[in-house]
Amino acid sequence: MSGRPASQSARALRGTRGAPVAVMALGVAAACARPAPPPSLAEEPEFRVGLAVGRDSLTLGGDGELVLTVDGARPGPLGTIPAGTRWWVVPDTGGVRLVRPDGTRSPRVGRVVAVNLSEGRFVMVNGRRYRGRATAYRDTQGVTAVNVVPLESYVAGVIGHELGARRAEEEEALLAQAIVTRTYALRNRGRWSTLGFDAQADVRDQTYLGVAAEAPAVWEAVRRTGGRVLRYHGELIDAYYHSTCGHRTVPAEDAFRTVGRRPYLRSVSDAAGGGRYYCDQSPRFRWREEWDGTELRAILSRSLAAHADFEAGGMPRVQDVEVTHTTRAGRVAELRIAFARGDVRVPGYDVRDVLRRPDRPLWSTAFQLQVTRAGGEVTRLVVAGAGSGHGVGMCQWGAIGRARAGQDHGHILETYYPGTSIDRIY
Repeated sequence: MSGRPASQSARALRGTRGAPVAVMALGVAAACARPAPPPSLAEEPEFRVGLAVGRDSLTLGGDGELVLTVDGARPGPLGTIPAGTRWWVVPDTGGVRLVRPDGTRSPRVGRVVAVNLSEGRFVMVNGRRYRGRATAYRDTQGVTAVNVVPLESYVAGVIGHELGARRAEEEEALLAQAIVTRTYALRNRGRWSTLGFDAQADVRDQTYLGVAAEAPAVWEAVRRTGGRVLRYHGELIDAYYHSTCGHRTVPAEDAFRTVGRRPYLRSVSDAAGGGRYYCDQSPRFRWREEWDGTELRAILSRSLAAHADFEAGGMPRVQDVEVTHTTRAGRVAELRIAFARGDVRVPGYDVRDVLRRPDRPLWSTAFQLQVTRAGGEVTRLVVAGAGSGHGVGMCQWGAIGRARAGQDHGHILETYYPGTSIDRIY
């Protein structure tokens, strides 16, 4: 999971097909109050996933006949969508309308609910299949779509993407991921309640792909861990995780601006002995990024807008880039970028977004710099780094390496979240 607070959302970064994602946008954001989770539940709860927010339109359909009903003050049937057919949902004043393929429109309704009643068939939103039911309604910017699904189905739709369907010798890593994913979901349930759902379907929470992410091994992991979560002194933990730590994980307070110390989120070595590390099979275990002077100025002119107010002349020449502070785990805590008329100090939790590629942030903050200068200006910047993601909590590739080494999921979770216990909550 890509885990950082919503105000500093991480990006889902997949190294190779089927490789774990450097996840997730986890944690508590001041703007999204999170209700206290219950100590236990009588049964498996439903979970509301925000699939789309503020869209100009979205499509509803199914691989079986889709039944539509109106939810709200005047509930009732609205019609059916034939199998293999898509209708559009568009915003209207005070509600939404459905547009059929022939262009005719339904009456305006406040909220439409879609469910596929055929066994083994699913509701489809924007062409993607989901279990449970889908709802669509007007929001302040356009249309919101929500998938209301049993929590275990949500877990399957997440871990199949986050870790992939692993080989038999890696099964314990998948079991660990299922428990972590379920813990995160319940810990943060209702965080987006003002928008009408519990979690976003992307890296602001956990990337959820619905039925497309499922596989027999995924469902086996879900069934074997059903209802089980991680607790610390009786409370659900903040279950951060990431793709690759590179050599050791980092404490939460070192990685996030808004997250304080958590006793179970401390720095943990990933050393496997003999100079090896459990996560060294990751495609991002070691990496290198390089920019010439022109590329560097172009990147900084966009990414430094929140840190510096450059004059009308635009981005000045970059004279130097250096790491001025590191964390106890050896990650960059502050980056100094020097210009002719001063410098900019970038805190560690912003470094990945400042030194970003057009389509993604820097892989991690565990790196060293090599700077080439000519004529008082940086002409080349090389960043040699380790790992992928924020480095807090479970290292997904480390969990895979530990499973290959014979460690079971309980041992893996106790290693990355020391002092926690696995408990069944329903």
